[in-house]
Amino acid sequence: MNLATMAAVAAEPKWIWAWGWFRWAALLGVLLGSLLMLLLPRGSREEPCAAVLKGLTLLRSRLDGGHRAAGKPGPPVTTTGLSVTAGGVDLLVVKHKPSADVRLEARAALKQALEMKRQGKREKAHRLFSHALRMNPDDVEALNEFGIFSEEEEDIVRADFLYGKALALAPCHPKALRNRDRTLPLVEEIDQRHFGLLDAKVKKVMAVPKGDSALRRVMEEAYYHHIYHTVAIEGNTLTLAEIRHIVETRYAVPGRSLEEQNEVVGVHAAMMFVNTTLLARVGAVTIRDVLDIHRRVLGYVDPVEAGRFRRSQVFVGHHVPPHPRDVRRQMEEFTQWLNSEDAASLHPVEFAALAHYKFVYIHPFVDGNGRTSRLLMNLILLQAGYPPITVRKEQRAEYYHVLQVANEGDVRPFIRFIAKCTETTLDTLLLATTDYSVGLPEALSPGPPSDDRTIPVKT
Repeated sequence: MNLATMAAVAAEPKWIWAWGWFRWAALLGVLLGSLLMLLLPRGSREEPCAAVLKGLTLLRSRLDGGHRAAGKPGPPVTTTGLSVTAGGVDLLVVKHKPSADVRLEARAALKQALEMKRQGKREKAHRLFSHALRMNPDDVEALNEFGIFSEEEEDIVRADFLYGKALALAPCHPKALRNRDRTLPLVEEIDQRHFGLLDAKVKKVMAVPKGDSALRRVMEEAYYHHIYHTVAIEGNTLTLAEIRHIVETRYAVPGRSLEEQNEVVGVHAAMMFVNTTLLARVGAVTIRDVLDIHRRVLGYVDPVEAGRFRRSQVFVGHHVPPHPRDVRRQMEEFTQWLNSEDAASLHPVEFAALAHYKFVYIHPFVDGNGRTSRLLMNLILLQAGYPPITVRKEQRAEYYHVLQVANEGDVRPFIRFIAKCTETTLDTLLLATTDYSVGLPEALSPGPPSDDRTIPVKT
């Protein structure tokens, strides 16, 4: 049976839960929060609160796609329970607060951690700091003290992350503000050095002759690996060998889910569209391009929803994406940002990672958002001369964790995660083109190279 002619089975929409009672409860929470803000005293407190803009400028500019020097206030950092964006306030699923007993135990652990630190028992102190934050992740004092401890251990990246989370919870916290002002430029320098290393590796890959057989072979393997991992992250159970059979023969694997096989056909069709149409075209990325990618990603599974913005509210973990009526407007703003000078001035890896995050934050479709966002990310990388990257299924937990951290206010761990995936891809390509050629893990021996199934590396 040819998969191209199969009747696609419409999948149950994911992440859609009952909305009615939650909407009213959430609205009541917002009203109570607004009333509380009105009752807070003003005057002397306004100036220290304004100081948080200085400590969080870089993060805000990252979310807005600009630079620190731009001087434009970006969307405020996500706080627990709310996500404030340029498009308004979106409700998040409220996290359960730890009980009074748990908070008391967390404070005791923090006190003991500080005592162990004073005595020089740093390993025990580290475990106690971690234990305190596991019990009460929103303890601002514990976050700040663990940050100081991490700085002393010369882990500047972790320290900066902890200070940033503390400020997301308490923007006026004086110690966290001072500490973040100290670590922020150091972390930015570390990230820029990593980007420079990636650029150097890209130049080495670009120096490999286009006709190099090892490069062509590993890029063809990478094509099948991307399909395998991008659907496996979403729960697809097909093996790499089965996916290769489906793509090469266009025939179904007997005894396996037709829906899962149609997912493979859809990703393959979308990748072909990116390679043959979007990469070869000069011009801006439009909403129509995004819809065309999604139409291919989901078209063989759910042709009704394919290439159409969702018309219902969805829930993704603790994150509640924008209301359906706001999706088109936010996607228009998103594509404007994609084609802006601010976005173009970012490093390609940072640009691609932010585009991925912004897209899944909006979550414009009922299904297929992750696959579409990863293809859009690779389109940006390819246009900049970088090879396409793959988020492996073994990285699924880390991938979702850094996305959640971004929702909570710090997008840089997600950017670093994408940078790590990029470096893995570059290292693989460089190893494959040395005298000791190596293939990708789990890859089968490839057949003759085929131009129409090889993701190009632009020169």
